[in-house]
Amino acid sequence: MDFGNSDERYQEEILPHVSRTFALTIPQLPPGLRTAVTNAYLLCRIADTIEDEPAVSPEETYQFLERFAAVVSGAKDPAALACALDGRFSDRTLPAERDLVRNLERIVRVTWGLGAQRAAIERCIALMCRGMHEFQRSASIRGLPRSSDLDGYCYYVAGVVGEMLTELFCAYSPAVAARHDALAELSVSFAQGLQMTNILKDFWEDRSRGACWLPQETFARHGVVLAELSPGRTGAGFGAGLSELIGVAHAHLRNALAYTLLIPRTEPGIRRFCLWALGLAVLTLRRIAANPAYTSGAEVKVSRPVVWLTRISTSLVVGDDRMLKRLFELAARGLPLAVPGIGDGFRQVSAAGAAREDSAPSWRQPVL
Repeated sequence: MDFGNSDERYQEEILPHVSRTFALTIPQLPPGLRTAVTNAYLLCRIADTIEDEPAVSPEETYQFLERFAAVVSGAKDPAALACALDGRFSDRTLPAERDLVRNLERIVRVTWGLGAQRAAIERCIALMCRGMHEFQRSASIRGLPRSSDLDGYCYYVAGVVGEMLTELFCAYSPAVAARHDALAELSVSFAQGLQMTNILKDFWEDRSRGACWLPQETFARHGVVLAELSPGRTGAGFGAGLSELIGVAHAHLRNALAYTLLIPRTEPGIRRFCLWALGLAVLTLRRIAANPAYTSGAEVKVSRPVVWLTRISTSLVVGDDRMLKRLFELAARGLPLAVPGIGDGFRQVSAAGAAREDSAPSWRQPVL
């Protein structure tokens, strides 16, 4: 692909070829923030591409990821790494992803020119490359042992991104920076809600590739052995375990709304960026909850008309907190909801009880 001489132009043009969702949400950001967030997303996508390549051994993958983190920090040569990776990719790597890696030098030139925003991106990539690989190398269809392992996995593949985005938002806007501490407290939870939704949606596709990110302990309570499942033959126990995880994801997404409402109304672009992702996640959870016997992500994916309606409805009331809360409640209606118990993570409760403002305080608790 040839997108001209500008590195920033290359970023803008390659983005829709590697992500339909972010190609919709990132352009909503103000220009002074858009370049940095596009750059950060593309770097994360390169890390995913390296990790997902089946033709490379786990040991080599780790070495490539370490080199990639060093490239982003300016300690290694991007052209040499791009050449080494290009020679190892199999047909499983999509042409657009291959093109992105070939243009690694252009991407990191943008990173290196970001000034104060650069540090947050470097930190995110370093943590993601180390933590993500530790989970991927032990992945199996047996699932993760504990719910805390799911939290850890979500942190390394998404939570660090939530932290990074918060720093980028604050570096861009003094008004956002004035709320830094409150945003930082919710940033990991916001990201985990989105990631858990994707994990649930893509459960069967991940399993076909030999990975399962669901916690064994959750399903064992309902007599389910994750390794023994097959599409179309799951049973009531699987649905019960799924309901628990939907409740946890729902709780995180309530924190995501609280995070979004902390963004000043004077920054509607940042609000839209958050709201569109949040709205689509809630509606995806609704589809999963309504069809626990789904056998592919396509069965529970939100339709294009619903995507369009979500964009329009949230944009119309982007500065109206009361209406945004109402839209969220409408979208989340009927979903199970979990809130933290004392010292024992999330516990399942009714939606009405969990939404009360006077329930036990916790950074992970829904705050609406």
